[in-house]
Amino acid sequence: MEISTIESIIESLIFSYGDALSLDKICEILELDKKTARNLMKNFMDSYNNSGRGIIIREINEKYQMCSNPKYFDYVSKLYQIRQKQALSQAAYEVLSIIAYNQPITKAKIEQIRGVNSDSAVTRLLERNLVREAGKLDVPGRPRLYETTDEFLKCFGFKSVRDLPMLDIQDLSELNLEELMEEDSK
Repeated sequence: MEISTIESIIESLIFSYGDALSLDKICEILELDKKTARNLMKNFMDSYNNSGRGIIIREINEKYQMCSNPKYFDYVSKLYQIRQKQALSQAAYEVLSIIAYNQPITKAKIEQIRGVNSDSAVTRLLERNLVREAGKLDVPGRPRLYETTDEFLKCFGFKSVRDLPMLDIQDLSELNLEELMEEDSK
């Protein structure tokens, strides 16, 4: 099969699926090995995304999704009545960053790092689908573990958690947020 035909099939699959389509599913449908499919996707995305189209293809955790080109947001926003979601609180951002850099992590560990109860922030992040339960720790009481979701990656523009900015601190679990906030305000 010609590469242009394969690219057309991939374009159809991604468009039809709507959500992010996994590389594994693309391999299965096209009967390709993962390395070949990954190379095809990289070349296809580079070509597609650099052609000045109104649609781009984003990679999110080895999944691919069609999205409107951010360059045309002002025009697209006129088409839809955009519902503004209530912004996350400072506490929710703190909890989200702790989860992102320490995942999977228990609520007790989050609260140990922050020094305050984090129930409402965790609940808010779960409702927003920015974090999810990632199982339970195999210790007495079986506390839940939390990790970020693909929605988190979409919202913040990352391909994977490996793309999170590196921190200058040695160990995030030793991070004292109050001290950092005091230093920032000086």
